[in-house]
Amino acid sequence: MDRSKLSLVVAVLLAVCSLSPTSLAEAVYCDLQPVDPEVTYVTNQVSEGCVAHVPNATVEVHILFLKFPQNISKLELTVQMPKQNGTWPREVLVVISTKKFIFLQLQNPGFPLHLAYDPRLVHFQKISGVNVTELPVFINKSQVLNWARTKGAITSTAELNDPQNIFLHLDQAPRSPSSCSPEPLMDMGHTLQWTPLTKTLVRGCRLEGVAGHKEVHILRVLPGPEPRPRTVTVKVDLRCAMGDPGAMLILQGPPYVSWFIKAEHTMQILTTGNYSLKSIPGSNIPGVQLPDTPQGLLAEARRLNASVVASFVELPAANEVSLSASSCGSGLQTSPPPVQTTPPKESCNQELLMSLIQPKCSDDIMTLVLHKTLISTLMCSIMNLTFWDPSCQAEDRGDQFVLRSAYSTCGMEVTENMVNNEVVVNFLSSSSPQRKKVQCIRMESFSLQLGLYLTPKFLQASNTIELGQQGFVQVSVSPSIPELMFQLDSCHLDLGPEAETMELIQSQAAKGSCVTLLSPSLHGDARFSFLLRGYMVPTPKAGTLSCTVSLRSRNSVEAHRTVSMRLNIVSPGVPGKTLVLPAVLGITFGAFLIGALLTAALWYIYSHTRPPSKREPVVAVAAPASSESSSTNHSIGSTQSTPCSTSSMA
Repeated sequence: MDRSKLSLVVAVLLAVCSLSPTSLAEAVYCDLQPVDPEVTYVTNQVSEGCVAHVPNATVEVHILFLKFPQNISKLELTVQMPKQNGTWPREVLVVISTKKFIFLQLQNPGFPLHLAYDPRLVHFQKISGVNVTELPVFINKSQVLNWARTKGAITSTAELNDPQNIFLHLDQAPRSPSSCSPEPLMDMGHTLQWTPLTKTLVRGCRLEGVAGHKEVHILRVLPGPEPRPRTVTVKVDLRCAMGDPGAMLILQGPPYVSWFIKAEHTMQILTTGNYSLKSIPGSNIPGVQLPDTPQGLLAEARRLNASVVASFVELPAANEVSLSASSCGSGLQTSPPPVQTTPPKESCNQELLMSLIQPKCSDDIMTLVLHKTLISTLMCSIMNLTFWDPSCQAEDRGDQFVLRSAYSTCGMEVTENMVNNEVVVNFLSSSSPQRKKVQCIRMESFSLQLGLYLTPKFLQASNTIELGQQGFVQVSVSPSIPELMFQLDSCHLDLGPEAETMELIQSQAAKGSCVTLLSPSLHGDARFSFLLRGYMVPTPKAGTLSCTVSLRSRNSVEAHRTVSMRLNIVSPGVPGKTLVLPAVLGITFGAFLIGALLTAALWYIYSHTRPPSKREPVVAVAAPASSESSSTNHSIGSTQSTPCSTSSMA
């Protein structure tokens, strides 16, 4: 065969080989355009970050480097840390570094937390249990990292682009390195999850040459920086007007990804990796082999006779994905193309400004303060600020507007435990006013009880404690209302002007090794124990135990109240000191038992030593119970002074 014929045969063979299914898939024509369905997702992947395992750190530091495209943004931050042996194991500092103005909404962590940020850029409505440190002005990340190292051990760093929600789980990661060295495209694992505010690009198209209205939703999760097994939760919400549509769902991802699908619709499902359905508990359905390119997935949809790609989305390594479509079964719903116009001038963010209006309640007065710097930052102009009664207007105090009223005026609605009203704001840029409901908690309608006990059974309260003795404290509030969360903020023992005050509870956490937070009672009462030092100069004779509690509603309204009690303090072995009921019963029983034993012993001696011919009546001899009881008086009802670091206080 000559060379020309050989070349022709090779060309024909190459052409035949090129007609493989993959090549045919690449030839599928589909003009992907932006469409209406919305997709949101939660991910562990950050543009740069690190996680370290520092088990011996007394203060762990977590740094968030935040980037926002807008000049003003709102961020919701949730921080959680599990207890160890009933206590918080270490202090936590969260550093927030940003170059743009943000309004920070922190979900109450329920444990002592320290925040560091630039107050000129971060607006934060302070809540109980959170201490704030001013972050100096830094130019770059290295300066922030160097400053953070002086505060504690850096446990994690994360750089996030336009975050909307951040979830920090402060649990030590044993498999992480001992030091934190930021790496690009970092998988933060269990430590951090976040949701971006930027809308995900959702595209769709009509597949040419396929008749009908069968729709397909294609979701592709890209490989992450770390190939670890994970389960992606996919929630599908198709709001259909008439019945369930004949739709398909194609989920493609790395081979180590499995899927958990929440869907209320009848759908044909194809996935790489196994999947389970919420509607069928315990299901574990094997996946199929799917192409790993966009054109290959479109060809797979066409092979399954889908005529419309209702949504096509590519996402980074995600944990949760939500797909929502406003219509289904009616063909492709494309979004109108953007019209090139002059960039609009930024207008007043009324919704964000209204969220900043939070009441403060004390002495039967509701007060609302709105700083003018925040108003100008949001580019708003306010005509007036009033309660529901328009005659109650805010007072202009130069740098802020102050709106205040007693509970008996300005249209206040007073119930048994709450006070409700409405704030009305008239903006210059809007013809209709904005309204927001506000409320206060009536702390005077609640009764607080503070009790000291000398045993962990909390049976009988006492107002006397001995030096070197362990005390058990219970703080309760009544009535108990499910809508209000009760928390113990702080407690201290004032021993007078000549002695140092003992700080027992600070920021909802035990202060020092002498104090232990205990599990709440069955009724939700707060409990803790403390060990009173056995030697003090001068020796205190009395003290005042004070505790501050907070009640917090579901819409973040918070109220505080302090309760106190007077304590008598006695030295070990002081005559005439008050004995609690268990000690009295113990001494009485001990004296009775000793007397009975002495009587039995005398009877035994008498019966074995008397002459056998004479029998005389037995005379019972009463034991001197008082002298014996006094010998045991010191050992009952008192506790030996031990160092606070020992396990005797548990």
